[in-house]
Amino acid sequence: MDLKLDGKVALVTGSSKGIGEGVARGLARQGAIVIIHGRDRTRTEAVAHDIVAQGGRAHAVTGDLTNDDDVRRLVDEARSFARTIGILINNAGGSGETEDWATTRPGTWAAGYDRNVLAAVRVTSLLLPGMREAKWGRIVNISSLAALMPPARRPDYAAAKAAMIAMTASLAKAVAMDGITANTVSPGTIHSISLDQAFRDAAVTRGISADAPWAEIEQAVLPVFAHVPMGRVGTLEEIADAIAFLVSPRAGYITGANLRLDGGMWPGL
Repeated sequence: MDLKLDGKVALVTGSSKGIGEGVARGLARQGAIVIIHGRDRTRTEAVAHDIVAQGGRAHAVTGDLTNDDDVRRLVDEARSFARTIGILINNAGGSGETEDWATTRPGTWAAGYDRNVLAAVRVTSLLLPGMREAKWGRIVNISSLAALMPPARRPDYAAAKAAMIAMTASLAKAVAMDGITANTVSPGTIHSISLDQAFRDAAVTRGISADAPWAEIEQAVLPVFAHVPMGRVGTLEEIADAIAFLVSPRAGYITGANLRLDGGMWPGL
């Protein structure tokens, strides 16, 4: 299926590694011009250069999304590469401190909200006028299954990601008449570099070599981390493919949705 993304410009925040990098590479494979964002310039530029080396089109911008001045600067820089940025993937954020209800601090909640929710608000607010003027835009906010199935630990992270789902629903209604869609994607257990390392470390404690084939490690360790009905973790390519469809012209009637990519973990409707 041709997703009609050739030449569309996408800013993917937090795309110098992890899920964001996977999404940016997936969009580039579909012909989009991707703007890679990160805080580490060397790492961010390396991802952009590699995409170009593989035949894609990419540029790099850096900045701290919790800093208003940084956000304005990086958005201006992104516009210098492509004046019309029609696709925004708000992926930057993360869980931060590992706290539970015995150790959690209000400051951790404030920092997590700023890093996840307000970071997305800052970038969205600057790009939304251009999308409205063009009468076309796609915004995807990356939440987490933790927003729907909050664990006992890291309550601040689950709350911030839940706020992103509510924020997206509100935004979708506000821009529905402007040719803009806004959706949330909530990943479950995804095979990122950090997950790979965590699984391999856990495998060693069970007498399995850290260098064993991934299928062996996954089968032995996954039940310890999560009860996934499909019996495997998701891949970065699966996340990227789902988002590529959501931001394509073919998904023009999908807005305000929360797409769960969790292998069947969510027990509700």
